[in-house]
Amino acid sequence: MPGMSHSLRADNPLVVAAFHTAILHQFLLVLAVGVGMALAWNLWFTFQLRRGTPGAGGPAAGGPAPTRPGGPEAVVTSAEPPARRFLRVAFGLLWLLDGLLQMQASMPLGMRAGVVEPAVLGSPVWIHRLVVAGMSVWTNHPVEVAAAVVWTQLGIGLALLLAPRGRWSRAAGLVSVGWGLVVWVVGEAFGGSFSHGQSWAFGLPGAVLFYAVVGGLLALPESAWRGQRLGRLVTGALGLFFVGMALLQAWPGRGFWVGRSARPGHLLAMVETMAGTTQPHVLSGWLTAFAGFDAAHGWAVNVVLVAALGTVGLLLASGVGPLVVAGALAATPLCLATWVLVQDFGFLGGLGTDTNSMVPQLLLLWGGVVAVVRAPAAAREPTFVSVRDVLGRPGRRSEVLSPGVLARAALGALCGFVVLVGVVPMAVASANPNADPILSEALNGSPNQVDAPAPAFSLVDQRGRRVSLGSLRGKAVALTFLDPVCNSACPVIAQAFRVADEMLGNEASRTVFVAIAANPIYRSVETLDAFDRAQHLTGVKNWLYLTGSVRQLTRAWNAYGIQVSVLSAGAMVAHSEVAYIIDPHGRMREILGDQTGTTSSARSSTAGLVADALRAALSP
Repeated sequence: MPGMSHSLRADNPLVVAAFHTAILHQFLLVLAVGVGMALAWNLWFTFQLRRGTPGAGGPAAGGPAPTRPGGPEAVVTSAEPPARRFLRVAFGLLWLLDGLLQMQASMPLGMRAGVVEPAVLGSPVWIHRLVVAGMSVWTNHPVEVAAAVVWTQLGIGLALLLAPRGRWSRAAGLVSVGWGLVVWVVGEAFGGSFSHGQSWAFGLPGAVLFYAVVGGLLALPESAWRGQRLGRLVTGALGLFFVGMALLQAWPGRGFWVGRSARPGHLLAMVETMAGTTQPHVLSGWLTAFAGFDAAHGWAVNVVLVAALGTVGLLLASGVGPLVVAGALAATPLCLATWVLVQDFGFLGGLGTDTNSMVPQLLLLWGGVVAVVRAPAAAREPTFVSVRDVLGRPGRRSEVLSPGVLARAALGALCGFVVLVGVVPMAVASANPNADPILSEALNGSPNQVDAPAPAFSLVDQRGRRVSLGSLRGKAVALTFLDPVCNSACPVIAQAFRVADEMLGNEASRTVFVAIAANPIYRSVETLDAFDRAQHLTGVKNWLYLTGSVRQLTRAWNAYGIQVSVLSAGAMVAHSEVAYIIDPHGRMREILGDQTGTTSSARSSTAGLVADALRAALSP
């Protein structure tokens, strides 16, 4: 039967339009806040100039001297360490790119099937369960969560780029650690670290793990960046990582020492898969050519890869400055070639969420090298002046608050607001276990809006009491037709009604959920009562399951356009799956078609649609 059991295409126009609309509305909100902050800063600057106060020019123009280290908005007395600046800007740009990639139209519905499920293949059961639990909020609320991810990643990128020093900058690093780990666990299934057949060339241990590592480095006090110690730790750790990846690549029996024998080796299979991704012909041509070479010389390709990884790792782990630089120079073409010929740039095909692992690990490597070869001399922490410091000074505050201090505070607050634009809707969606009604509408089409008297009926309920449509006046009615011996769609529809009743809360007392038996053979009160007990509906006070003679039921089926066909085998019948929303005055307000489903998200999505329609019917 058609309905919620059918999967949605990633390019479903209704969901895509809602996704883009959500992003546009949130952009307008961010823009309004940004413009407001800019106007406030401009007004203050104009006020300072008109007063001719010393604070208008900041410390260089005779303003107050820096007073206290560590303020969140900083006027600094020393330059940012080059390695920190390199990593901050590079990964700020990467976060921005990832945020823009998340705007692709296929993300709301394609993320789970196209990105997460392939990542979790081959992982242990506990990882499957963890990822499914983590992705449930995306499954139930694809539009809200997909838009939230966009703004979370854009906000992190902006914060890294616009907050070069002080607490705002370190806070941006901490946020990138937290969000990076969430994405690494849920979105990348630990980067495939527990999957059979994973390889450094395929992206092990996951791109976003490098984002989290860099975020942790940026969250360190700037004193940690003085001297060569931090750079040596980074390059040494990466050296051990490359050596470990070489050993993993060389491990026998993992499918990397063959090109094509009885079946393709893992590397060849990966390259052939990436060659089939939607992309410019010239790029697919490169991958096809490399796939042909690997098919013929798989053993030699793996020898070169293992030797290159091992050599790079040993050079980096040596801790000797010239050797570390040589290792980074050797790693650069190796990573770039793998990025192009195996990972296919990582972000093509409409569902790419990042550049894959080669770019971030190469940037981290060179950040470590810069920290070694261009390490600033040990020095005390730079001195800052913050808004809190200024407001705590005696005298007239308008004479000491410089535009520069306020500008830095405003930029930091704006970046934090952008992150909140993503985090808050995601938190709200996580607290709502019911799926968005747009999923049901996308599958079944928009509800049919009507305004006509609902056909009358007079039947008996599951307790043998007479019930007519007239007796339900004053309450909004959700009416459907269910087969009491059905074990497929009908129980799901019944559960959707039960969930809708829960979603209505106090408004449920003004509604009634009605099902009319849709089986001319199994229609007894006892059969209906057994169905209710099996579906845990006996405790739903406003639930009615109606039956009657075949003639009475047929009259009701015909009045509501329900097609009932007795199947040649079995007790079940085939029947139309429709729900009708009737207002308290007995007028039909909406017709919801094909309310079937096989998943919890489908059921709760249908329930949300029914609940919303009942609320509308209750409104004047």
